[in-house]
Amino acid sequence: MACAALSLLGGCAVGPDYHAPTAAALGVPTLYSSAPDNPRASDLSTWWETFHDPLLTRLIAEATAGNLDIAISEARLRQARESLVQARGALLPSVTGSAGFTRNESYGHSSVVIGSGDPATGGSIVRTGGGHSNQFSTGLDASWQADIFGGSRRSVEAARANRDAALFNLVAVRTSVAGEVATNYVAARLAQARLAIARDTLRTQDDNLAIAGWRVQAGLAPATDQEQARAQRAQTAASIPAIETSLHSAVNRLAVLTGRAPGTLEQDIAAVGPIPVGPDAIALGVPADTLRQRPDVRAAERQLAAATAEIGVSKAQLFPALALTGNLSAAAAHVGDLGSLITSSLFAGLTQTIFDGGRLRSQLRSARAAADEAFASYKATVLAGLEDVENGFQALRAAKERESALIEARDASQASALLARSQYRSGLTDFQTLLQSEQALLSARDALASAEADQASATVQLYLALGGGWQPNAVNPETAQ
Repeated sequence: MACAALSLLGGCAVGPDYHAPTAAALGVPTLYSSAPDNPRASDLSTWWETFHDPLLTRLIAEATAGNLDIAISEARLRQARESLVQARGALLPSVTGSAGFTRNESYGHSSVVIGSGDPATGGSIVRTGGGHSNQFSTGLDASWQADIFGGSRRSVEAARANRDAALFNLVAVRTSVAGEVATNYVAARLAQARLAIARDTLRTQDDNLAIAGWRVQAGLAPATDQEQARAQRAQTAASIPAIETSLHSAVNRLAVLTGRAPGTLEQDIAAVGPIPVGPDAIALGVPADTLRQRPDVRAAERQLAAATAEIGVSKAQLFPALALTGNLSAAAAHVGDLGSLITSSLFAGLTQTIFDGGRLRSQLRSARAAADEAFASYKATVLAGLEDVENGFQALRAAKERESALIEARDASQASALLARSQYRSGLTDFQTLLQSEQALLSARDALASAEADQASATVQLYLALGGGWQPNAVNPETAQ
């Protein structure tokens, strides 16, 4: 009988039961068009280690521990966990206790006459004064909202999904910060490489200016050669401050990403290092892997689950609500007598909204619209993620091809510049030919460094597009930090 009553009070949860959308409903293909022959994905959990750069690995570790955006997301996760605790509390009775003490005092003075009131004739007068009384009381009050139609259970379901979404948002921030650290690290190394190229070119142009001056003085070349050499050197020198600014900006950004003040990483990255080189190939796997790996996709799916549960919360408000309340109380003149007389009461009541101007039904329609919005957002996040993978793979492939062509261009320009310099020294060619060959070499070297950085950045972006930087199976929503 008791089980039947509990079953009745438990009822069924109104509103739709959530089921994750299928890949077909989301428009997810079975293979990537860019790389259909890679059904098995690369290990993405610590993708930055594939660059084999200890400083980059250290900076990402420091950013994971000290980045303020990550700290903000961690605080939001803790808030979401407490919201789940509060939602679960609504399923349980609420019990409050009370205790009190009352002291009554009476003040005054009165006379009571016995007999004639004259002592000489046998009468007497009795005088009385004030008094007091004590009373102790204690009580327990309990109330419970029976979750007949599952509104509270749907609230717990929504809170749990929101907690999971907060966790995946935290993971997304961590992966994003790791990617930003890697991107700015590549930018810093590129700036160092460009500075080295510019300064090396400046030394060569100093030699050219000296040669041109010597030839002009010897009457072997017109004065325009010397002026052109001076102009070329000045243009190269003018590019150095802008490159230095790019270097300082990247290093300052790295400092902030690791939770430090700008300028505190100058010494760490002062030693010139190579532009990071990633692996030769990255296996993409299948699009279904992306749905599992990308934290932003997982967060969007959990937000859809929460929005679906909120429909049940709003729908339950349209049905009657059963509330049970009860109390126990005791009162006595002495503490030891409180258990002598105990009174209790129990009340059960049903409430039903009769008229509210359509407010509750409007809330239900709004919840359904919010679920539609969450589904569209989820699908958009999925498709954007797949787009990132396709574009990232193409960008990486193009960067590799560009680098290969620019290596050949650099080698040819270097040979041409050496030949032109030698011929100009010997008077076998004019200074304009030397200027053009030197400028071509500078452009080729600078472009090659940029292509190497583009390849590294494209590798980072592809890893991020695939959702790298964490292990989905190792994340526990209850304990993850």
